[in-house]
Amino acid sequence: MTVSRTNFAWATLIDLGGRGRLHDRLARALRTAIRDGKLAEGDAVPPSRALAEELGCSRWVVTEAYAQLVAEGYLAGRVGSATRVSWSPETPPRPRARRTPARPRTRYDLAPGLPDLRAFPRRRWADAVRSVIGSAVHYDLDLPDPAGHEVLRTTLAHYLRRSRGADTDDSSVFVCAGVTDGLVRTCRALHALGITDVAVEDPGWPRLRDAVTTAGPRVHFVPVDDEGLRVDDLARTPARAVVVGAAHQFPTGTVLSPARRAGLVRWAREVDGFVVEDDYDAEFRYDHRPVAAVQGMDPGRVFLLGTVSKTLSPALGLGWLVAPPATVPALRAANPVTAAPPVLDQLALATFIGRGWYDAHLRASRRRFRTRRDLLLTTLATELPRGRTSGTAAGLHVLLHLPQDVDTRATVRAAASAGLRLADLDDYRVKPAPDRALLLGYGNIGDTEIPAAVALLRESLIG
Repeated sequence: MTVSRTNFAWATLIDLGGRGRLHDRLARALRTAIRDGKLAEGDAVPPSRALAEELGCSRWVVTEAYAQLVAEGYLAGRVGSATRVSWSPETPPRPRARRTPARPRTRYDLAPGLPDLRAFPRRRWADAVRSVIGSAVHYDLDLPDPAGHEVLRTTLAHYLRRSRGADTDDSSVFVCAGVTDGLVRTCRALHALGITDVAVEDPGWPRLRDAVTTAGPRVHFVPVDDEGLRVDDLARTPARAVVVGAAHQFPTGTVLSPARRAGLVRWAREVDGFVVEDDYDAEFRYDHRPVAAVQGMDPGRVFLLGTVSKTLSPALGLGWLVAPPATVPALRAANPVTAAPPVLDQLALATFIGRGWYDAHLRASRRRFRTRRDLLLTTLATELPRGRTSGTAAGLHVLLHLPQDVDTRATVRAAASAGLRLADLDDYRVKPAPDRALLLGYGNIGDTEIPAAVALLRESLIG
């Protein structure tokens, strides 16, 4: 099978330099392109009129060059058909590539951590981008402030105050590429301030603990129970900072209890340390009103990290970091070459939030996800009565606890082979635990697909 080269930039491909008549130079350039393999056997060359127009020469020059190459056997032409390359260099056969098994096609996606990508608000996001392109002034296109554009920082400060109960203004807000980026920046600043030990939750998101290690501090693991992070265990570590998911811990789905929230702030004051709050999918709480961020309890001790990756799309690469005011100089000094996301994307997000489109999208998403969660829970209760669910009050996934005789790792592999994406809770633990559980995300799966996905899960269970 041949590949069409009709979209080539022929004026770039063909070098008409050198001496001699123009049609001879054109024939020489085409001959070289064929010998070098830039034009393969079977490729069509442009009609003489089109090539003459592109090269800025007469049609006679092209027809003479083509005729010469036909006579030499490099080109072949037939009436009513395109003129094509009829010669190829003799090359040794390539070694046969080792065949690798094809990756199974994902039929159903129950992996956690993704929003409903099919419901991305394309039209309104496009409207926001067009508005920004039309209204941005010339200095908006200058080298960006590493902390982010002032318009988005102001918009985010207002949004976080009214929606998350945060206590901040634009001077403490940094725009970043997401939670991981924000955490790396934070830990660099903490390390520069003399904090060399940072605690993280166990189980927890591996990328967060990797981000802490990358920035310099030593990592200490603190267990999570039904009330969230165990603050008493935290106090027994040398850590002076802790990364915690208070509104909806990943992966357990627990909400930090009021007593633990107060204890966490008290701990930070006692050790002269800081809390780094990962506001993971806090916007999606279904049975009660969303709980406010811990940051509002002590803005001088709590960093707040957030992102639109769970509400809009991870492809946007947009997030935020709210820093205690006293740490702002250290944040800037510890991240001198950090670049904020593209300015036009920042301004588009500011427009999207400012016009109320973000709030409308969240309201519609909450309704859709609540319906989807309820359907998943009902289907699991019917199809897998031996299972028990938890972490159902918020977020985009539930935990399915299974009997101890179930091999969850083997189940995940079997499901993947059948086209079903799952996650094993052990993948997020520092050490495996006796209980068996799977994470079932419902953000990126259609309502009508859930019964079939659960049926496939039942068939994949090993144990």
